[in-house]
Amino acid sequence: MSLRFYSTDTATVRDFEPVNPGEARLYYCGATVQGMPHIGHIRSALVFDQLSNWLRYRGYKVTTVRNVTDIDDKILANSAASFEQGYCGNYPEEEWWALAYRFERIFSSAYDTLGINAPTYEPRATGHITEMFGLIQRLIDRGHAYPALDDSGDVYFDVRSWGPYGSLTRQNIDDMQAAPDADPRGKRDPRDFALWKGHKEGEPQTASWDSPWGRGRPGWHLECSAMAGKYLGERFDIHGGGLDLRFPHHENELAQSTAAGFGFANYWLHNGLVTYEGDKMSKSIGNTVSPEEMLETARPLVVRYYLGQAHYRSVLDYRPTSLDEARVAVERVESFLANSGGGAPGGEVPEAFGQAMDDDLNIPQALAVLHDRVKAGNSALSAGKTDDVELEAHAVRAMTDVLGLTSLMDLGPRNGSGAERSALDSLIRTLLAQRADARAAKDWARADQIRDELTAAGITVKDSGDGSTWSV
Repeated sequence: MSLRFYSTDTATVRDFEPVNPGEARLYYCGATVQGMPHIGHIRSALVFDQLSNWLRYRGYKVTTVRNVTDIDDKILANSAASFEQGYCGNYPEEEWWALAYRFERIFSSAYDTLGINAPTYEPRATGHITEMFGLIQRLIDRGHAYPALDDSGDVYFDVRSWGPYGSLTRQNIDDMQAAPDADPRGKRDPRDFALWKGHKEGEPQTASWDSPWGRGRPGWHLECSAMAGKYLGERFDIHGGGLDLRFPHHENELAQSTAAGFGFANYWLHNGLVTYEGDKMSKSIGNTVSPEEMLETARPLVVRYYLGQAHYRSVLDYRPTSLDEARVAVERVESFLANSGGGAPGGEVPEAFGQAMDDDLNIPQALAVLHDRVKAGNSALSAGKTDDVELEAHAVRAMTDVLGLTSLMDLGPRNGSGAERSALDSLIRTLLAQRADARAAKDWARADQIRDELTAAGITVKDSGDGSTWSV
C-alpha cells in the first residue's frame, strides 16, 4: 500500500505524491499566544508530530513549519485588560509583546513535556512584516485586493474577484457570513477580509508598522500565507491544522495565496476537535481541560498516549476516566519493554503497523498491532523464549519510537549491562516459576511469601492470562 492521506479540498483519500521526490514539506498552524493552551491546541501539534515522524520513517526528508501568531486583536485586548485591571492572571500590567512571549513559552513547555519535536522553523508573525507587504502588493497588482474605501488604512481581499473562493469548504459566497475582522463600511463586499488593518486610536503604537497603505498591522490570514511561502516555497506538500480552522482561516489562506499566483498546498489535513463527555469544550461553561491539569494527574507518557490514540480526523472525547484507561494501556507497553531489555533503536516496524500508518495515519489500527506484539512478547517472557522476546522487543521499540512514546518511558533495567539484566531475569524467573507451582498446588501462603519477598526487593509482579511479568 502506498502512503495515502485524506485531503479536505477534494474530500478524498489520495496517494501522497510530493512536490519534490524524497522530500515532504509541511506547514501547520500553531498557537495564537493570547492565553493558556488547552488540550485541543496540544492535540493538533501532536497529530502533526506523529505525521512528521512517520514521513521520516518512510524515508522522506521532512521540513516542518509551525507558526506563532504573536500579534492579534485578542492579544491586544488581553494586554489592555491587564492595564485596566492592574494585572493579567497572576502578572502585573503587561505589554502586548510581553504577554505574547510569556504564553508562547508556556506553549513551548507543554510541547516539550509531551515529547513533541520542535519544528524545523517556528516563525513569528511580527518577524515577517516585509514578506506580508510583498504579498499584499502582489494581490493589489493582480486585481484581487484594494485599499479600504474609507480612511481606515485597511486593505482587503476582494473575494468576488477570485472565482474558486469557497472551494476548500465547498461553500457559495452568497451563503457566507460577513467577515467580522474590520468595519464593513470600507469594503466592497461584507465578506471581503482584511489583509492589513489600519492603526486605531487607543491601540499601542508598538503594535503597528509603517506600510505603503498607512501605519497598521497584518490580518490574521495573511500571516500564514506569507510565512508558508517564505519557508516552504510557492508550492509545498501539506498544510495542516485543527478542523475549526477550515473556515475562514484556511479558506482565506488558500484564496489569497492562489490568487497571488502560487500553487500553495497540495494536501490539506485537518485534525478533529476535543470534547468533554460529548460536549464542546467552552470556558463559558467551565468544561475546558488544560495540559497543565492533565499533567497534574498523569505522567507525560500517559497524556501523550491519550491525546494521540484516536484517528486524527475523529473527535477525541475526554472523560474523567480517560487518563486512567490510557495509563493502563501504555504502561503495559512500557513494562514489557523494561522487562525485555528495551529493544534496540532503529528497528523496522511490523508490516501491519506500516500498512495502518500508510492508510491516512490510522493510529487506532497501528496501536492494535502494538498491543498484539506486546501480548506476544509477554507470553514469550513467561515461557522463557529469549529469542522470541528479543524479536518482539525490537518490533515494539520500533513502533513506540515512531509514535514518540519511547523517550517518555521509564525503562528501568534497560540501563544495566546485558549480563546483569540476564542474571537478574534468571533469578526472578526462578522465583516466579516457584510461585506458579505454589499457586497451582493452592499453597497460597508460599505464593504470597514469594511475592512479598520480591516486593521487598523492589520488584513489581503483574499477573495476567499470559503469565506473570516483572519490573523494577
